[in-house]
Amino acid sequence: MSDTTWTNPETIALHAGWRADPSTGSVAVPIHQTTSFQFQDTGHAARLFALQELGMIYTRIMNPTVDVLEKRVAALEGGVAALAVGSGQAATTFTVMNLCEAGDNIVSSTDLYGGTWNLFANTLKQFGIEVRFVDPADPQNFVKATDDRTRAWYAETLPNPKLQVFPIAEVAALGRKIGIPLIMDNTAAPVICQPLKLGAAIVMHSTTKWIGGHGTAIGGVVVDGGNFDWEAHGDRFPTLNKPDPSYHGAVWTQAVKPLGPIAYIIRMRTCLLRDIGAPLAPMNAFLAIQGLETLPLRMERHNANALKAAAFLAGHPGVEKVIHPSLMEGEPKRRADATLKGGYGSLIGIELKGGKDAGQRFIEALKMFYHVANIGDARSLAIHPATTTHSQLDEQEQAASGVTPGYVRLSIGIEHIDDILADLDQALAAATGPGLKAAAE
Repeated sequence: MSDTTWTNPETIALHAGWRADPSTGSVAVPIHQTTSFQFQDTGHAARLFALQELGMIYTRIMNPTVDVLEKRVAALEGGVAALAVGSGQAATTFTVMNLCEAGDNIVSSTDLYGGTWNLFANTLKQFGIEVRFVDPADPQNFVKATDDRTRAWYAETLPNPKLQVFPIAEVAALGRKIGIPLIMDNTAAPVICQPLKLGAAIVMHSTTKWIGGHGTAIGGVVVDGGNFDWEAHGDRFPTLNKPDPSYHGAVWTQAVKPLGPIAYIIRMRTCLLRDIGAPLAPMNAFLAIQGLETLPLRMERHNANALKAAAFLAGHPGVEKVIHPSLMEGEPKRRADATLKGGYGSLIGIELKGGKDAGQRFIEALKMFYHVANIGDARSLAIHPATTTHSQLDEQEQAASGVTPGYVRLSIGIEHIDDILADLDQALAAATGPGLKAAAE
């Protein structure tokens, strides 16, 4: 459970969930590199396994280092509890499987990261879970695709790579009217958006990205908002409201009431994490905590640099199109302004004159930017999604998710903006012709 009363992200990122080690006084969170935890006595062990009290049993299920990360991210998002897992993909998978059985479905936005699209379109199908994709431009599309076996709606706050901000408040409100929770992937918008405050029920992150920020550790986390009444629509959520044969017939909404409104996240921990595995390693949790401590400051620089880079690219003669919320118009811009606070994120999409060939020449000409399959790093990164992150999708699926053959994705880092712009300019010159400086001369 999150235990902070702080509301400012700069303070939460440094202090939530931890003060000092009670036995040594260590201010830094220790790395509890252990598999198991000794019980005080047989009664203590029995109470832990019966969920009469929360505590450490086995690192596959819970670990003190991981626990601090969970509390801190839950506090940052304004949730009641969180569960950290081995990757962002595991987090996404768990959010769905925690509510769905074979024959159930969820409705998802088409604007998704390629790995999530493939998980939804193919892998979950093997478990009998259907994912129905809808265009989020019209929130009513989610309602139209919903039936009695729909367990949740899913979307990304700042979709990678389309970058059109999702209408969280509108869709969440529609879902709550009919008892459908909204699950939000907030990976690309930490600090600048809190989906739970806009009506979402569940939030997840790939901590690999902005939360970690250093490109050293894979991880994921799911945050339970504690703001959705799973009992009010009991028939729609049998995994939480019917006896669970895997845990002594526990009815999760009833079993955890003394602990707070955390049925969703407790069921995920005691069933999915216990049975499937995919825990976050203590060392990786420690590394994520190090990144989290500076996240609010880094987001300020990420956002400021991206804003300047987007404007620079929009005026460049070699660039045909720039995709960034700051440059959008109409409803996409209105949604961005209403949803994001303090910046528009640090992802930028560009389409170069010359299409795919120019895009590849551009990436290969970059000197400071790294050509890697990651986003949200402190370093500036670039990739060609059609041939990498979204290559498993067919042309129609790529188009639906916002990927064109000539699309290049940039993740703007925290380097000095002059160095970022200089590298972009020289790479564009190599790919499409003279840069701004040469053109001016």
